[in-house]
Amino acid sequence: MKITPTQDWGLGLGSKIVISGPCSAETPEQVMETCTQIAQHDVHILRAGIWKPRTRPNSFEGVGSIGLKWLKDAGKATGLPVCAEVANVKHVYDALRAGIDIMWVGARTTTNPFAIQEIADALQGVDVPVMIKNPVNPDLKLWIGGIERIYGAGIKKIAAIHRGFSTYDQSQYRNMPQWEIPIELKQHLPDIQIICDPSHICGSRDLLAKVSQKAYDLNFDGLMLESHITPDKALSDAKQQVVPESLGEILRGLVQRQPQAENALADSKLEILRDMIDDIDHRLVKTLGERMKIVRQIGEHKRDNNISILQSSRWRELLVDRLAQARSLELSDDIMKYIFQMIHKESIRHQTSVMNEVITN
Repeated sequence: MKITPTQDWGLGLGSKIVISGPCSAETPEQVMETCTQIAQHDVHILRAGIWKPRTRPNSFEGVGSIGLKWLKDAGKATGLPVCAEVANVKHVYDALRAGIDIMWVGARTTTNPFAIQEIADALQGVDVPVMIKNPVNPDLKLWIGGIERIYGAGIKKIAAIHRGFSTYDQSQYRNMPQWEIPIELKQHLPDIQIICDPSHICGSRDLLAKVSQKAYDLNFDGLMLESHITPDKALSDAKQQVVPESLGEILRGLVQRQPQAENALADSKLEILRDMIDDIDHRLVKTLGERMKIVRQIGEHKRDNNISILQSSRWRELLVDRLAQARSLELSDDIMKYIFQMIHKESIRHQTSVMNEVITN
């Protein structure tokens, strides 16, 4: 499916969209005060969680539909459009009745094609912008599928939200950014806008500025940041919310970079450097091809001598050695471990192919 979304939502938004508001609507006063304060800090869209999907029961699951009126009242008071998350058909109908300007589909809902299709069906014939968060797990096809389902319902005002991905590994992040996945999404859907959600990536206030700047450096189209008048007393996700003044400080500190240089000399230098990168990449591919030729020879030797493909001790030794070399060149453990895991996977594929040649002949 070819997706050509309309980037102009007719809401008078800036070139970089900033969405902010409390993680959860808690009281009319909390929503109004938070939104009126953040409206002073170059925010274009107000947000608030109305229904909160929680992992375990007996947690705060949102105030429900009554919060839609609170959010809409805040929008009227500030003159800003408002957005809310919808997770099922009832949420869609309630949001439409309340006049919510923009909806988003959350990460847990994107994970379930049945749920997102039901939401898409409910949106048939409706002219409302919809944003789709990435699924909880790093599954690019599932993310694209969710976008396709909403677009297939006739929604042309559409965007993606990158909120990071769950992992069992210990990390400084609540959800790993895995920037390569939204970048790959842009390769598949070049016309789609991508909004970064640093609050859910970070899970803590101290990383918000760093991740927000990273999103701008990667030319994302905007940010969704959570703000609360008294974040430490928030009923959900207290640690990742900031007071409106701190939100303003983060936004004022961001550097917006241009997609291209403004003068011919800078462009010329960039092209020279890119040519150098292209040359190195071509040599890398050629070297990997030569490596796999040797891998196949190893596979033939293992086949002829009845040796198993996987040699765990050799793999551990190789990884330790390559990571030590990478550190000496100021390359990160994470990226080099990932690269060599992929090389190892490809090596096993080649050796398996060689082993199977005996079976088929």
